[in-house]
Amino acid sequence: MHASKARIWASCAEVARTTRCRSQPSIRHAVSRRLSTQSSDGPLRAWAAHSGRSLVTRIYNPIPQHRLSFYPIRHYCSHLQDLIMATPTKTENPDQYRLSTDVKPLHYDVVIKTDLEALTFSGFVKTSFDVVRDTSTITLNSAQLNLGKVTVYSDALKSEQIPTGQDFDTVQERATFNLSTALPAGSKGEIKIAFSGELTGSMVGYYKSSWEDEGKTRNYALTQFEPTAARRAFPCWDEPLLKATFGITMISRAETTNLSNMPAISEEVIEVNTNVSEEIRELASGSEGKWKVTKFENTPPMSTYIVAVANGEFKFLETSVKMPLSGKTIPLRIYTTPEVIHQAQFALDVKAAALPLYEKIFNVEYPLPKLDTLVAHDFDAGAMENWGLITGRTSVFLLDPERADQASKKRVATVQSHEVAHMWFGNITTMEWWNYLYLNEGFATLMGEVIIPVSLSASPLLHYNPPLLRIFPEWRVDSEFISDHLNRALALDAKLSSHPVEVDCPDANHINQIFDALSYSKAASVLRMLSNYVGEERFLKGVSLYLKKKLFANSKTHDLWEGIGSATGLDIPDLMENWITKIGFPVLTVTEEANGIRVRQDRFLESGPAEPKDNETIWQDRRFCTEAVDATVVLGPNIPLFILSAQAGGEYSVDKTAILQQRDQVYPIDTSKNYKLNANTVGVYRVLYTPERLVKIAEEAGKKDSIFGVNDRVGLVHDYLALSKAGLAKLSSALTVVDKLRNDTEFLVWDGIGENLGGLISIWWEHPEIVDQLNAFRRSLFTPIVDRLGYEFNESDSRDVKLLRKLAITQAAGAKESKVIDELKSRFAHLVQTGDDSKIPSDIMSVTFSIGVKYGGVEEYEAALRAHDKPKTPMQKIAAMTALGNTQDPELLKRTFDSISTKARDQDIMYYFAGLAGNFKSRRLLTSYFRDHYQELYKRFEANFSMQYLVKYSMDFLSTKEDLETTEAFFKDKDTSKYIQSLNQTLDTIRAKSAYIERSTEDLREWLKEWENRK
Repeated sequence: MHASKARIWASCAEVARTTRCRSQPSIRHAVSRRLSTQSSDGPLRAWAAHSGRSLVTRIYNPIPQHRLSFYPIRHYCSHLQDLIMATPTKTENPDQYRLSTDVKPLHYDVVIKTDLEALTFSGFVKTSFDVVRDTSTITLNSAQLNLGKVTVYSDALKSEQIPTGQDFDTVQERATFNLSTALPAGSKGEIKIAFSGELTGSMVGYYKSSWEDEGKTRNYALTQFEPTAARRAFPCWDEPLLKATFGITMISRAETTNLSNMPAISEEVIEVNTNVSEEIRELASGSEGKWKVTKFENTPPMSTYIVAVANGEFKFLETSVKMPLSGKTIPLRIYTTPEVIHQAQFALDVKAAALPLYEKIFNVEYPLPKLDTLVAHDFDAGAMENWGLITGRTSVFLLDPERADQASKKRVATVQSHEVAHMWFGNITTMEWWNYLYLNEGFATLMGEVIIPVSLSASPLLHYNPPLLRIFPEWRVDSEFISDHLNRALALDAKLSSHPVEVDCPDANHINQIFDALSYSKAASVLRMLSNYVGEERFLKGVSLYLKKKLFANSKTHDLWEGIGSATGLDIPDLMENWITKIGFPVLTVTEEANGIRVRQDRFLESGPAEPKDNETIWQDRRFCTEAVDATVVLGPNIPLFILSAQAGGEYSVDKTAILQQRDQVYPIDTSKNYKLNANTVGVYRVLYTPERLVKIAEEAGKKDSIFGVNDRVGLVHDYLALSKAGLAKLSSALTVVDKLRNDTEFLVWDGIGENLGGLISIWWEHPEIVDQLNAFRRSLFTPIVDRLGYEFNESDSRDVKLLRKLAITQAAGAKESKVIDELKSRFAHLVQTGDDSKIPSDIMSVTFSIGVKYGGVEEYEAALRAHDKPKTPMQKIAAMTALGNTQDPELLKRTFDSISTKARDQDIMYYFAGLAGNFKSRRLLTSYFRDHYQELYKRFEANFSMQYLVKYSMDFLSTKEDLETTEAFFKDKDTSKYIQSLNQTLDTIRAKSAYIERSTEDLREWLKEWENRK
């Protein structure tokens, strides 16, 4: 087949050379014609016909029209050869993973009855559709449902027919209905399907959640449809491109509350004389008690995955906001169960602050007449952006208004703001398919957690400070983004098993695996870099143009680039393509020359320098040559260097025009003074300096009045620990940078230091002498901060002081500082003896519980268990769950493992695993538990997001070659398709840690010995 491809290329190249007209359509036509007639071999001919139409487009689309005349035929032929030889020959039926477009849904009328006592639901859906092509079958999605009577009406045939047969594809979760009379193209029709199902605890589709009410377990029901679970609630065309409007009608017990995307327009108890259809009356009959019917307004056009319904005995808090564009007053509510509703006010306040702000910034009206939030006790993800009805777990929406810790405040604020951002990114404008997931999640992360809360306070687009900034003027979310998102993204993207931000994901069964740090954090980081490069105001103007062009429609990457390009006048596709479509990111190596610096780019891998086959991507512009002079024509930049350096007058400034366009380039700067690339840490790359330059940068960074700001110092710490792990810098050099920063006063710098030192200890966890020495170094850094700041959290303390105090106590306790451990044990002992937790400040609740259980016995364990069973806040329960895994007693550890099966809610199992993974005594027990209970865990979590996280928590702390071989052998005979991404990343992590230990142990020992002698 490969040789046949070569012959095809030669033939097509001849066509290209002899085609006199250089217009893209003419060459494409000629090449496509030749491709489709090249072989008598069936598969090859099919490949040629399928591929030929796109080959020329793939070459020419990136080239601006006015530059086509400069593009030589010989370069075209070279690209054509590359593309033909690289294009897979296997031809897959496009209908294999996507629904047929013979019919297109227009409107759904969904009637659904919820019985919270029987834990069942039933109903029917009537879907009107356009017939695009003549068809005698209708195929849609359905899963885990019992389907009843099905009828199909055609306005062209003026008749209703019952399908002659039904076929079900359980793998692709489809139902096909065969018709005796074909539906003619251009007509309209309607299909009506009865359905029923069970309300299980699966946390997908339409499912049950529960809470304790005066000792009794009570149930309610809600939906989680993203990415592909609407089909578990009612039969539908469950793909994001197939938008339609929805009319929802709910039947429920009279004492319960019904919620959906839109406001209710009618609600009445079903009595003998109530005016309802016979279908609805029949659904409500046969069950004891009073039932009611609630009808909701029709939605705008929307995708199925953001449809939502819920039914239960909810309470709510409410407010309203006046929108800046429409002038409309939008009611806002937050619902949850009665016992925790008092903890929901803060989330409601954040939503009221964010919603009008988004409308003003994007210059696009919020189109729905309300926005509710429902807080659930059982929820697989963190939260979900259902249009008009946001849902999420208690830990991301609830907090104690009297004793809220800083982490909880930030979590609630950023999650609520993130989900509100989705009302525009994802809901008004929706990705065409899941390979563009980042258009939803990357934007919501950036807008919800950085730009909206803080950065726009000084923008000319606003004439007032953003509400979130007024509430929390000390929040520095752009700086926190570096650790929360940028470093997290780079850590995952440094693996060979990474994937592009725009990731090909044709099979809907694998979509859950791409909801990761690349689709969220790397996408947000790349967009943040672009915003810094083009300027935030122009960036947001482009975003607004993008949204307006795709109102209630679907989008692809080029739609976004087109909007930002229109606002900036720049060739955004040329700048951004590699960042979005290629795996990985660059490390920039800086060396000094007589007149400046030379910067070279290579792919960064955590396992070591990239081999040539993995180092082919150059984050550069596409360059084209004229035939006449063969001169390079630069169409656009790709790696903004953001060089901070001294200017002629001695002042320091950032050069945003410096762009790396090739494998390496020279830049004239004054190297006699300090300088730094990636100023403010906005670039999505790491920077490697010579050892001599690193010393100078570290010394400057350690000064009180350093030219390097907080973002620079945080980035420096993360970069050098990562570079040492990859073998590009010595670990001793990275630790020297940390030591130089020991007098820093900024929480965010210390947070980066603590995270990375903890990471080293976790890697060398089975080398006790090194762990002890690293802990001694850690104590020398953090104990003085504890001594200075103490243990009491006062209202007058700044947010940074509170966060630094918490960090220092946590790090010192983890490093076995005896006086800190004694203090925390004393505070926990008061809780054990009295049940009163008032001596445990909320900000250090987690470390206090963990230390209390770790250094305690049965009595302390039982106290944590009581807090687990009856927590005052979601954060207290999380603290208890992780603490239960920190016990050193083998019998108590066994109880914790047993609780995974008997006590842990499905949504909470990751906290158990995280606690056990953090305890060196239980790590290998956890790996064994996962392997021994694999079938049970797989069956329990195969349908949701959890399984991929359990793989990671159970094994990514392993660090020997033997561990790698054992792990690979264990999964060899398993069906890993639903978590293969996580498994490959975990295997890469084990490889990298093993190599790191082998490469750097001696260097680490020597540095620690020298440090010990210097003390």
